[in-house]
Amino acid sequence: MKITNRRAFYDYEIQDRFEAGINLYGYEVKAVKTGHADLSGSFVRIMGSEAYIVNAKIFPYQPGQIEGYDERRTRKLLLHKKEIISLKSKAEGAGLTLVPLSFYLKRGLIKVEVGIGKGKKQYDKKEAKKRADLKRDIEQELEA
Repeated sequence: MKITNRRAFYDYEIQDRFEAGINLYGYEVKAVKTGHADLSGSFVRIMGSEAYIVNAKIFPYQPGQIEGYDERRTRKLLLHKKEIISLKSKAEGAGLTLVPLSFYLKRGLIKVEVGIGKGKKQYDKKEAKKRADLKRDIEQELEA
């Protein structure tokens, strides 16, 4: 089970990656393990001495409907204080953004892969798409 944020790779040039735990309710854990989550449009914000994932959508677990459940609630990331300080200094100093890249399981625990990325301009996105199309066309010709 791995839920990826494909939009992040399109919108940002990822420079560095790190792993963080996430604080979830029990029914959210079940939903993520069954693949019912969406990271597009989400980001990581550091408030004070804590890191939070904002706008990540975890759909409600179907067998147990919860009244008043907010799919996009802000969830706390579990990081060491030194990691938070270094991330804060990297993000603020160079004008970079912290973006969640994926949810995945590691020894039964749900982890979040967070990337430090620099936003791409529109012409960078078009250029990357052209390169990917060219590469795909070359691979198809080599196979034939």
